[in-house]
Amino acid sequence: METYADLIAAEDVLLFVNAAITSTGQREFRSTADEQRMSLDFLHEYVRVNYRELYAAALALDINDHNAAEIIRRLLVNARETSEEQRRIEGRLIAARLAALPPQRVYRLFAALRKARVNNRRTRAIMRDWVAARRDPAFDAVKYRRGFKTAVRHGHLPVEDELGDFLFAPKKRTFYEHQLLAAYRRAHYEHGALYELPFTIAEGFAARHGIARSAFLERIAPQMTRGERLRVQESARTHKAKVEVDLAAMPLTRLASYVLALDLDNRADRRDELTDALRTAARRVAGPHAGTWGRVAAVLDDSFSAYGSGVKRRRPLAVALACHFLLAELAESYVPLWTSGRGDALLTYPYGPTPLGERIIDALHHSPTRLVIVSDGWDNAPPGLAGEVLRVWRTRLDPDRAISVVHLNPVYDAADFDVRRIAPSVPTAGVRDAEDVPALVELAQFSEGRTGLAELRAYLDERVEQFTGKQSRGKTT
Repeated sequence: METYADLIAAEDVLLFVNAAITSTGQREFRSTADEQRMSLDFLHEYVRVNYRELYAAALALDINDHNAAEIIRRLLVNARETSEEQRRIEGRLIAARLAALPPQRVYRLFAALRKARVNNRRTRAIMRDWVAARRDPAFDAVKYRRGFKTAVRHGHLPVEDELGDFLFAPKKRTFYEHQLLAAYRRAHYEHGALYELPFTIAEGFAARHGIARSAFLERIAPQMTRGERLRVQESARTHKAKVEVDLAAMPLTRLASYVLALDLDNRADRRDELTDALRTAARRVAGPHAGTWGRVAAVLDDSFSAYGSGVKRRRPLAVALACHFLLAELAESYVPLWTSGRGDALLTYPYGPTPLGERIIDALHHSPTRLVIVSDGWDNAPPGLAGEVLRVWRTRLDPDRAISVVHLNPVYDAADFDVRRIAPSVPTAGVRDAEDVPALVELAQFSEGRTGLAELRAYLDERVEQFTGKQSRGKTT
């Protein structure tokens, strides 16, 4: 039988998971970057000290890259706090998560470990294994030179003579056998060589050589990643350069951010192209779950606060737009309701108040089997109506919970150390990418208070085993 302390522990861990999914320590609409960082730092330290096993298990969840790297850093800095068995479990989690992180994020983590003077055998082994698993160390030496150099030094990693000279004695050689290293050396004085380099490195050489932007973009296009192609689309249009990108192959939420960055006229002109791409990306995410969610109604927040902030422009709105297309694929029948009252999702933009209560009433009139609310939770037209509507609905009109209601919140509330909730009776989960919605809806059940620590531990154990790809010898408890 679970104690009150167990329920508190489950609530604490869920607070942290919501924060680790939504917050990146950057400015939000209603809180500064300093407030976000201080709040997030407190949660990391509190959960690590009190629930270290569950803290490490969060690496197997859909938390964002910023917090994944921070968890790894804190686990390695404070490695003496736990047993040898738990360190083995943490090692598998760390290795699996590092493999999923972007390389630049991993190299920044290695630099942070160097700054913290963490250089034990375990840390060096983790660094060695991750670098050894990279497809081409020379590519990393060129594209992430400073980070790669720091990792080699701090981890005492072995490198081939040619690569070692490139990093630590660049003037020693006038010829490199490795094609990429040779191209980097020649790019200092030969224009053609820079088109053999990664885009971000070639861009600097192009500026140094005074190469026209349009000509550069067209020639360097084969070297770009999908994300780089998407980022330069508007620059390419401005300079009348042809850089093709398969929009439908892009991640759903990133594609939604790209669409919202376009002006309304551009979106209207490219309606068919953009809509088809979003639907294709959503179908890919839905996969075998397509059409299995029954009748779905969604309340989607496109109020002014959905703008986010100067560093996270339109991020909450992008999540809502991506969720809109995903829910349309998951549902058997689907009714979207934007807080603004607009009906054209592709032309949505952040504007006006947040009448969540009115839209929830409208959604319930459609008698869905599932109601999904995507909002930052700041119900203000009038304030508190949404919570009262949901309270009355649960206690008087639907006590048997015939309609499943879940609230997905893309914004971390630094003051409350959690994502803002609409009503205590409604499960709430933080969301950063619409791609994680199916898993987050499952996780949200724990926030209702009807399930406790034992169920949460079992869920985390299962996710750890799936994530690491191995059967854990011991549980994360």
